[in-house]
Amino acid sequence: MSKIQFRYRFLAFAVLLGALQLESCKGRKGEPSLEEKIYSTKGEITSFTDVRRDYAQYVPSGMVVIPSGTFHMGQADEDVAATQINFNKQITISAFFMDQTEVTNNQYRFFVDLLVAYAGGPTNPPADFDGPTSVDDPDYVAKVLDNLFMDQASGTPNPPVYDDVMKKFHPDTQRWLEEYAHHMGDPLMEYYYMHPAFDDYPVVGVDWYAAQQFCKWRTFHLSYYKQVLQGEPYAAPRFRLPTEAEWEYAARGGRDMAKYPWGGPYLRNTLGCMLANFKPGRGNYYDDGFAYTGPVAQYFPNDYGLYDMSGNVAEWCQDAYQETAVPVVWDLNPVFNPPISDDKSKDPNPYNRRIIRGGSWKDIAYYCETGTRTYQHWDSASTSIGFRCAMTYLGRSSGNEVKKSR
Repeated sequence: MSKIQFRYRFLAFAVLLGALQLESCKGRKGEPSLEEKIYSTKGEITSFTDVRRDYAQYVPSGMVVIPSGTFHMGQADEDVAATQINFNKQITISAFFMDQTEVTNNQYRFFVDLLVAYAGGPTNPPADFDGPTSVDDPDYVAKVLDNLFMDQASGTPNPPVYDDVMKKFHPDTQRWLEEYAHHMGDPLMEYYYMHPAFDDYPVVGVDWYAAQQFCKWRTFHLSYYKQVLQGEPYAAPRFRLPTEAEWEYAARGGRDMAKYPWGGPYLRNTLGCMLANFKPGRGNYYDDGFAYTGPVAQYFPNDYGLYDMSGNVAEWCQDAYQETAVPVVWDLNPVFNPPISDDKSKDPNPYNRRIIRGGSWKDIAYYCETGTRTYQHWDSASTSIGFRCAMTYLGRSSGNEVKKSR
């Protein structure tokens, strides 16, 4: 070995040793330092689990645990539309968490209002106002905006992001007028999203991209509280849209090949009451009790404790829509999620179509079946489409069960 090589290796060792000494002075909150780990293991390669063994994932508020299992994904009854796009296939799904209900206007408005307050809306300081805003913790909001990939390098003290917020994330209330010909949608356009009477109704007029960004913000919102305010050492897994397979598995509530979330093939119970909010017949919207959407959790849940998996509003899933996707995806936690494209100069990207499931208040019963697949373009909003969030279940250490969120 030459002197030069020896010197370089000695220098590298010295740098590594210095880094170890620096690291030994600090450690993840609640964990011992690196130096303490070295001494406690007596130089042997052993697990240091005095702190880590207490880890147990919390169940976020409003979510339920969907257990692992195997089921037959696909058409649960005759394919009356002869679509031939939902082949039966046995697959396995790992455990995950899922919202009990669809995201409501009240929940989604918290997300939008926070961004609007920072951006400077009609009732807040303008975007170029170089002073305090109505936000209590501007550092928190700035991190949220960074997390949503908003450009804050515009050179102004308070970047003009208000227009971006309203365009990308605010529900498109105009859909109540534009989506239906000769329909008196003015009252819903004016009141559905903002009026307290509709607080517990599912948010609609939100495209796939906005739903994804809500999940991203919700992840940061929870992690900020757990790690920054409570000092917990580990971030929670991210919120996300459920995959198509997860959605169908959860909708069936543990009943393999169930046509509807309640298990049976019928749309009414023994008392003649409708079991979901959908369109029972031509020109008939009110037999189920609601002409349009209804408040969440008005019908009985399925066996997993999930409400409105059929009817009320259809729900965005993570997957792209492809007629032949089911046979080609893997049979363990499958997802078909190629990248989307918003390049208008090229031919339409077929992967810009995103799966929606569950049927809605304006759909016939066929679309409310657990095995029916349909789609909407990722940047298209509708008065009949909402969403709910999912979260991966990571497991637990040393037999600890999941804990309720605190």
